[in-house]
Amino acid sequence: MLLKKYLTLLIAQFALFPAANAQEEFVEPPSRVLTSIPFEQLTGGIIVMRARFDDYPDTLKFILDTGSSGISLDSSLVAYWGLNPEPSDRSIRGIAGIRKVSFLRNRKLHFPRLTVDSLDFHVNNYNILTSVYGMQIDGIIGYSLLSRYILKIDYDSLKIDICSNGMIRYPKGGHLIKPVMGTLPVHHARLRDASQHNVRFLHDIGAGLCLMLSSDFAEDSSVIHRRRVLLAKEGEGLGGSIDMKVTVVRELKIGPYRFKNVPTYVFDDEFNVTSYPYMAGIIGNDIFRRFNSILNYAKKDIYLVPNSHFREPFDYSYAGVELYYEQGKIILGDVAEGSPAAEAGLQEFDEVVAINNNFTKNFNQLKAALQSSTGKLKIIVLRNNQLMQFEFKVKSIMRKKRR
Repeated sequence: MLLKKYLTLLIAQFALFPAANAQEEFVEPPSRVLTSIPFEQLTGGIIVMRARFDDYPDTLKFILDTGSSGISLDSSLVAYWGLNPEPSDRSIRGIAGIRKVSFLRNRKLHFPRLTVDSLDFHVNNYNILTSVYGMQIDGIIGYSLLSRYILKIDYDSLKIDICSNGMIRYPKGGHLIKPVMGTLPVHHARLRDASQHNVRFLHDIGAGLCLMLSSDFAEDSSVIHRRRVLLAKEGEGLGGSIDMKVTVVRELKIGPYRFKNVPTYVFDDEFNVTSYPYMAGIIGNDIFRRFNSILNYAKKDIYLVPNSHFREPFDYSYAGVELYYEQGKIILGDVAEGSPAAEAGLQEFDEVVAINNNFTKNFNQLKAALQSSTGKLKIIVLRNNQLMQFEFKVKSIMRKKRR
């Protein structure tokens, strides 16, 4: 009888231990919204946020970029304010160049109802971004901010919630990506065209494109079907413009999500951005804008939920020329040899007056008109003080070589 009572008491004591341990376990406080801010979306899904730097009253425009390992300001703005950045031996690298950068140390960035302090801004020239997007780009927000908070990006409402780190419940109906996270998120995706490959990509919402492959990977893997036509295209990145090729691949699969016939750039990775064979290339925000996203760097999580843009068609148009905004004018960039624009007679540096009877001088509207893949395109330009009109049919990057 005594033995039975002793065993019963012993079992009861052991049963209490888990409860006691659970009470002592640290419970992470829940994440909370610190501020909600609207954003503007540019071509290719690029996100532009507004904030103030230090005690300056000007509201600045920053691109939000998971492909940036820090935070930065445009050099012309720094010169205008008369600031003296501290020289350094650090360099930043992009698809079109490598640059040494100087720093403005221990600075602040002000959002509505949120001030972020102790930030080291590197200084870089962003004239190329201003030209590409038709608006003044004052800087780039990357890892320095992303690593401190949880960001919820809603492309339906064009709003970003900046939240404190902490316990968070992800909404139903999405997919959790667990990227390798240094200062840049890298994760696997499946690529299929002539062959199939499960490879690593940089998750880059600062790139206004769908997919970019290094030419080394494209050649070594033979992933692109030999019947695909690769058309000349001009791209932009850190250091200026770069010549690339554009085509499509049959399928890109991220987690359970499949995208068919994805527009794809192929570039010579001269400055080793992809560190091939570590990465095959970059997945950009013309893919990720189709998901409402939660970026949780502290947990090394990226959570994707398909949004209302998920099934929007891709742009397959090919004119062979790009628009740039230079000193208040909209001009043509390099005209690719053999392209529809070149065959029509357009030339680099022609000033665009109208496209398809749109005389508004609205850069984004004219860029959208240039990317129309149906019917003929009519462009009126000013060349040597003379108005000239050109018409041509836009090609599609979907076409294949004849057997």
